[in-house]
Amino acid sequence: MNSFKRFFFWPVFFSCQLIALALVSWHLLAQFHFSYPLGYQLLDLNTHIAEFAPQNRYKDDFELTTPEDHWRLFGAISDAVQASGKGLREISYQLKNGEITALMHEAEIIHLQDVANLIDVFYITGTSCLLIWIGLIFFAHHQRLTLPSIKKILLGFLAGFAAITTIILVIGATEVFYWFHVQVFPDGHQWFFYYQDSLMTTLMKAPDIFAFIATLLLLLLIALWSASLYGINRLLRFPPQQQSNTKARKR
Repeated sequence: MNSFKRFFFWPVFFSCQLIALALVSWHLLAQFHFSYPLGYQLLDLNTHIAEFAPQNRYKDDFELTTPEDHWRLFGAISDAVQASGKGLREISYQLKNGEITALMHEAEIIHLQDVANLIDVFYITGTSCLLIWIGLIFFAHHQRLTLPSIKKILLGFLAGFAAITTIILVIGATEVFYWFHVQVFPDGHQWFFYYQDSLMTTLMKAPDIFAFIATLLLLLLIALWSASLYGINRLLRFPPQQQSNTKARKR
């Protein structure tokens, strides 16, 4: 039983917990469009857009749009990729002559559809892990298991984080970034865009906005992870029989 817990149960338990809470963190932040207005201010995106929008080789007049337009457009992109890509082609802005034009050209729309498909897979995976994790919590409670010590849990996560970081540093962050995109996106689909070729990329000041979003996700994930560990630890400290006795004494 000890080997089962050490080499199978708890690794699966904590892996499912991490993936499930990553999904919860993502979903919560998506409801607020990943705090884009805050990132907009911190990354000085207005200045960035003013510099590169006039250089765009496909679209005109984007430099005339306002910060409120930028927030709306990013929110529309965020909502669309959360909705399996629905609405991507309808995202638009107004030209100086009053006409409405699409924000993105075909290659950008195809890329964001690929992103939406990837997010759909993330939701399926994360939801599955959430259900497994909940089931394992009930199993641990029924079997009167107790969590490993916080020290062991932290050491396990730090060891995994250190291993991944070491691999990235050895291979190179840029090479890992490119490899990841090659693996997850279909062959022949463009995923790298220069600012001069993409209002989508200009709007986000990619990849800077991704670092901002990743920071928010990490902070929220740590908070949810810590809170869940606290709650589970309290639950598992009292086996079913002991909880019944405690309730009886209160009466």
